[in-house]
Amino acid sequence: METNEQLLASLPSDTALAGRTALVTGSSSGIGEATARVLAASGAEVVVSGRDAGRAQSVVDRIVKDGGRAHAVTADLGAEPADIRAFAQRAQDALGGAVDILVNNAGVYPGLRTETLTDEEMQALWATNIRAPHVLVAELAPRMAERGTGVIVNIGSWMARVGVPFKALYPATKAAVEQLTRAWAAEYGPRGVRVNTVAPGATATRGTSAGADQLAELTKGTPAGVPVRPVDIAHAVRFLASDQAAFVHGATLDVDGGIAATRLR
Repeated sequence: METNEQLLASLPSDTALAGRTALVTGSSSGIGEATARVLAASGAEVVVSGRDAGRAQSVVDRIVKDGGRAHAVTADLGAEPADIRAFAQRAQDALGGAVDILVNNAGVYPGLRTETLTDEEMQALWATNIRAPHVLVAELAPRMAERGTGVIVNIGSWMARVGVPFKALYPATKAAVEQLTRAWAAEYGPRGVRVNTVAPGATATRGTSAGADQLAELTKGTPAGVPVRPVDIAHAVRFLASDQAAFVHGATLDVDGGIAATRLR
């Protein structure tokens, strides 16, 4: 099986998203980086965002080297709503005035046991995983609706619908994201804005590299047998952003190797 890096290095180019703009939050690494690169390979002009300007710019440089168009706009998605609105405006400005595709990918997943989660971590989970997507949708979806077209893809998690004995608040935030997806699909869909969720399984990223052994153990009993690669999530986002998904509204697309739906042992 090809690695995530091998697949990203050999992305085929197409024009499925030509002429469209995209904002991918938390895209300086991991799932967000893969998504930004896949959308750019399909012709979208992309804003790469993250807290680290250097890492965001390195993703932009790679996209440009591969023939795409991208801009780095730094942002802390745990910031106050006014700061996030200002970030949305900076992203729109970088993209010529409009965001056609919003991918709410940025998220945090601190803590393990409920009793060890600090107040600061609890606030960060709420602010980054729920409040930030809500602020961005409130800011950008009405503008999409005015144009009569737009796509929002939220990144959820397989853990949103499965009870696990760790990180209780993180999957709760992702369950909230799934419900927001359904509500936003009902609210904005009639005005031309499609809203859906991609729910990754246990995914091998820089952020989860310290727990590589646990990921391998967690996924060995799934149909896929190995952790999800960020590029697999990115391809699902690309599908939902494209005209091929024109009749997909309010859905959650599981890209999880079967971890949530099956039990092999």
